[in-house]
Amino acid sequence: MTATTSTQTPPDSLHTPVIGWFEQHARDLPWRRPEAGAWGVMVSEFMLQQTPVNRVLPVYEQWVARWPRPADLAADAPGEAVRAWGRLGYPRRALRLHGAAQAITERHGGDVPSEHGQLLALPGIGEYTAAAVASFAYGQRHAVLDTNVRRVFARASTGIQYPPNATTAAERKLARALLPEEDERAARWAAATMELGALVCTAKNEDCTRCPIAGQCAWRLAGKPAHQGPPRRGQTYAGTDRQVRGRLLAVLRDAITPVPQSALDAVWDEPVQRARALDGLVADGLVEPLANGRYRLPLT
Repeated sequence: MTATTSTQTPPDSLHTPVIGWFEQHARDLPWRRPEAGAWGVMVSEFMLQQTPVNRVLPVYEQWVARWPRPADLAADAPGEAVRAWGRLGYPRRALRLHGAAQAITERHGGDVPSEHGQLLALPGIGEYTAAAVASFAYGQRHAVLDTNVRRVFARASTGIQYPPNATTAAERKLARALLPEEDERAARWAAATMELGALVCTAKNEDCTRCPIAGQCAWRLAGKPAHQGPPRRGQTYAGTDRQVRGRLLAVLRDAITPVPQSALDAVWDEPVQRARALDGLVADGLVEPLANGRYRLPLT
């Protein structure tokens, strides 16, 4: 079977077992609680991109305690968002979340908008995040396709082990076809399929004995054929510019006053890579250069 094969299983027969499983096994995460509101959902979605839940939890709790509403974050310096981001990685997400908070404050009176189009128009928000916030915060009917959901659909409906490296039109079509008709049930389905991929239908060592739709899974029924597509992208970190950037930012996050060049030079021996990483941080708006060779996190 190929990634373009449409599901032969009636969608309704998947909804009930998956949602029922979710009701029993969903993790109690702070952004799923009613008091989190749409802002809590949005913050979590920014933080969870390419970052596991256990690393996000402490940073999320500190973030929403410090900035419980978008206007609170918008009123602070963007560098403070970068500082509070800590070691979550991909710190440009902190700047994008700060920019979204400013736009929400200016355009929507400080309330995260509920309309998908308005969410999509916010800086730093793409199709996935707009759909996730509309679905999880406002109970709307949208196809929410993260890595976990794509893997569940690839296995259960198209009979392959892993989805393509990048989301395809065929995947989006399948996701829309699998959506329950009712808004509330569709939102529950989105959360349930995401949780199923995170806890049971994992990338490695999947546990089909715990899967509520194992009896209907096209990949399992086909004998779990090995992945035949392009090699899956692996993530490397040691020795990369990402690692250097992380070390440079760690010095700046820990400093109260501007940092001299010598303090940054001390964190990485290779001068060309170190300079390239620092230039990249400046170009991305994560670091602000000052006179006399000093640097700080951005104030504006």
